[in-house]
Amino acid sequence: MQANAPIGVIDSGVGGLTVAKEIMRLLPHEKVLYIGDNARCPYGPRPQAEVRKYTWQMASALVDKNIKLLVIACNTATAATLDSLQKKLSIPVIGVIFPGARAAMKVSVTKEIAVLGTLGTVKSGAYENALKSLMSSCHIVQLACPKFVPLVESDEYEGEFARKMVWETLGQLERKHFDTAILGCTHYPLLQEFIQEKFGPSVAVLSSASETAKDVENHLRFQNMLAPAKRLPVHQFYTSGSTSIFETIIKKWLEIEKPIIHSIKFPQT
Repeated sequence: MQANAPIGVIDSGVGGLTVAKEIMRLLPHEKVLYIGDNARCPYGPRPQAEVRKYTWQMASALVDKNIKLLVIACNTATAATLDSLQKKLSIPVIGVIFPGARAAMKVSVTKEIAVLGTLGTVKSGAYENALKSLMSSCHIVQLACPKFVPLVESDEYEGEFARKMVWETLGQLERKHFDTAILGCTHYPLLQEFIQEKFGPSVAVLSSASETAKDVENHLRFQNMLAPAKRLPVHQFYTSGSTSIFETIIKKWLEIEKPIIHSIKFPQT
């Protein structure tokens, strides 16, 4: 494997772009190949076996393109598939759950932490296990927010409707005590403004994106696989769904004027 090989990033849809953005910012010479499985998004309500199958399909597609490292930029997919991918692939595989837990532990003073996630992530207990591995005495409250991903995927995450939906969903946590909230789905940072507004300034609202990007850098540096300096990479994006909505969000979120976007199809059986 060569140092100038690309980094692969996979997600159920556009949410993983929040992680890709941090990787591009921290490692500006690295080329990113991104797959969003928008046609089958959201993953949160799906059975774990189905999530594992879909995640493996995306991972295999990028391995065939000779990536040097894979990032599972989806919390639901990380919870379901990280272990098996790490065991069976010959390249490093990084998930987003442990970096998110680590970021929360760094910031939280009271060690009372809320986790906002998909139904699949919350049911898996992956964040609870990660947080407890860092501090067994921490207190965790979790909330599934199934309406958030469709808001982002439909490019409706900036308006008053989205704000109302966020406030209604988070109202379930009003009597809970926490000083830190983990955005346990990579779609949720696109709603972070409304989430922070609801929780107020006393709660730190964190994404796993920046910590995940640091893990990517550390892996590549340790293996002496960082891309050559001064390289100007051309990132490529693949979607199984609508290329027009995908392009709109890439332009808005990543500020890439003319993103290279391809359609990708996966077997349905």
